Amino acid sequence: MLTRDCDAFLALARGVAADFGPPVARAAFLVAPEGFALAAQSAQDNRYMADAADFDAARALAEHRGLQRALSGALPTVCFPGDPDTPDAVFPNNVFATVAGRYVVGRMRHPVRRREAARADIRGFLGGLLDYAEIDLSGQPHPCELTGALVIDRARGLGFCGLSERCDAEGARLMHEAFGLRATLVFDLAPGEYHANVVLAILAGRAALVCPGGFADPGVPEAIAALYAPHAIRLSAAEHAAFAANAIALPGDTAWMSRRAAGALAPASREALAGAGFALREVALDALEAAGGSLRCCVAEVF
Repeated sequence: MLTRDCDAFLALARGVAADFGPPVARAAFLVAPEGFALAAQSAQDNRYMADAADFDAARALAEHRGLQRALSGALPTVCFPGDPDTPDAVFPNNVFATVAGRYVVGRMRHPVRRREAARADIRGFLGGLLDYAEIDLSGQPHPCELTGALVIDRARGLGFCGLSERCDAEGARLMHEAFGLRATLVFDLAPGEYHANVVLAILAGRAALVCPGGFADPGVPEAIAALYAPHAIRLSAAEHAAFAANAIALPGDTAWMSRRAAGALAPASREALAGAGFALREVALDALEAAGGSLRCCVAEVF
């Protein structure tokens, strides 16, 4: 099912078993912020990006190394080198994603990011070393920025796809089919939002972080919250702005977010995460967040 109808989606999703696949990734990979700088094309539709003068390449690289060290304590974490020709390639989850023995290559909206899809080393890692079959969406005309635009409940095979300049309706359909999802709810993001994973996180298939202000239709976040109740955590505007929804569960009992995001969490949000069975881990990413994304955006998952 691929639908905009919240009621129809909920009717199906509530009866779906948590047997689609592992709820969290078994490994991850990153791309280092070498050549880290403002990408003017990406800044056209990413209001979270800082001004060019606020990009600190040396500090971003140090933070990124700290992120890899931290994640490596939880699961195998590989880091590929960056490239000055792709200044915001630090967010590989938009370009590469995996599911059940195959990998998907997304189609980026901006030419500066389409270069990332051509990387032979990452394709060789996924298709050669891991022997995953390839589904390449990068050559077709519809933007579909993978797990930036599409938040996935991996346990139940459910997708939540936010439409913006970074993903259109056809892109949503292509991703739904590529990931083999059981059902995908398609919705419009609020004006000024570029990716669903900035306003929504599904943690290990059992909890949701939801920013109601990030959705064009207020009924959509309420439907998602209803599905994950009692572990649906509605985030405030301040938590939203600090990237608190740009979080990821690795492994299934730990929720990771940036130090800025964790610092913005209200006591009730912290208590709700603990009540859902998650310990909170935070990593300093202030410099990297100048590029308009946060911790979850930096992590490409290997399932």
